[in-house]
Amino acid sequence: MGNDFSLSIRPRRLRRTKALRDMIRETTLSVKDFIAPLFIIYGKGVKEPIPTLPGQYRFSVDKIADEAEEIHSLGIPAVILFGIPEKKDSEGRISYADDGIIQRAVGEIKSRVPELHIITDVCLCEYTDHGHCGILKGNEVDNDRTLEILAKQAISHVRAGADMVAPSDMMDGRVAYIRRELDKNGFQDIGIMSYSSKFASAFYGPFRVAADSAPSFGDRTSYQLDPANAREAIKESLLDIDEGADIVMVKPALAYLDILKTIKEESLVPVAAYNVSGEYAMIKAGEQMGWIDGNRVMMETLTSIKRAGADLIITYFAKEAAGLI
Repeated sequence: MGNDFSLSIRPRRLRRTKALRDMIRETTLSVKDFIAPLFIIYGKGVKEPIPTLPGQYRFSVDKIADEAEEIHSLGIPAVILFGIPEKKDSEGRISYADDGIIQRAVGEIKSRVPELHIITDVCLCEYTDHGHCGILKGNEVDNDRTLEILAKQAISHVRAGADMVAPSDMMDGRVAYIRRELDKNGFQDIGIMSYSSKFASAFYGPFRVAADSAPSFGDRTSYQLDPANAREAIKESLLDIDEGADIVMVKPALAYLDILKTIKEESLVPVAAYNVSGEYAMIKAGEQMGWIDGNRVMMETLTSIKRAGADLIITYFAKEAAGLI
């Protein structure tokens, strides 16, 4: 470099001190961004480690409020509940029983932590003996027959005290059907957070162990999205907004940040992203092997999801990240 060369533009000036870096940071995480997933099982006094999700547990109904109380004490505003029933059948009828596992868990949490926002997963995969997300007709999922069961499930959750329902099944028209049935039953104020762009992903493996929800045959490619398709994913989210979704979601998060960014730009409703079980498990495995700094990778991952456009992040890291913010 010659002596006559002058560097008048020096971006590093704005990185010189921590105070300055903090002042100009473009993306900031908050505990208010997080939704913590919780798994509920039958039994009494149960807090069972999930082997595929280190640091996560399955709780019996009598233990779930303790966990919810801790989550609330950290400033995390919401949880999303997944239930593992004692018995299953071909149509998931237990999913809408008044004394079902989610219905009981909602009541237990609300009695102890009424301020916590409770979202319930609405799907049949945890409740059917075949593990698919709807009622079968032969070896195919019957879309329209499934809608009625999903609506019954959603209404039963809300009657138990749920603040929001989150259909994750990927059936056509389910947001409109659930919205109509909620309104008919006097629940006009209950929001729908739709799993609108949900991909047929290999990143769900650890969750399927946790929720005992793996399909007994075949896969879910006839109703979940092809990972190669961006325009179709955007179409699904825009359709769900037209049907009445109050929040739309991209799942998984990390491999689909491009989809997340586009949906955020195309829509006027809040956008959630699910930092799924496989994403969590990979970071935990790398940390346990000593290959990565787990906390730094966790925070970098969550920041990337927020930076791409997520207003809300469903993440198993919620409690850990809250302790670092």
